[in-house]
Amino acid sequence: MKQISVNALYPKWLIAKEKSKPCTVIDVREVEEYVQAHVPNAKLISLHTVAARSDEFPKEGAVYVVCRSGMRSSQAIEFLEQNYGHQNLVNVTGGTMAWIEGNYPIEQAL
Repeated sequence: MKQISVNALYPKWLIAKEKSKPCTVIDVREVEEYVQAHVPNAKLISLHTVAARSDEFPKEGAVYVVCRSGMRSSQAIEFLEQNYGHQNLVNVTGGTMAWIEGNYPIEQAL
């Protein structure tokens, strides 16, 4: 499984934002967690809905999957790789907690 730290992801996210290009981040936490704080423009697809919403995970280009600490995101990636053949998913190690601890920008609410 491919992995990236928040410290390595942030520059990619920032460059994409500055160039108005997509940086696909999918958050697999629950709604209650997502509304408190999430990576700006991250799409919410809660872990328990991944199977039903698997078609919403692009199969091309890097897709960064994030949760609270990196466990649920790794479960989502493993499921999608094994069942749907995804090869472009990247687990964000440390998750949203590390993003917040790094003082990177966040959004709140849906």
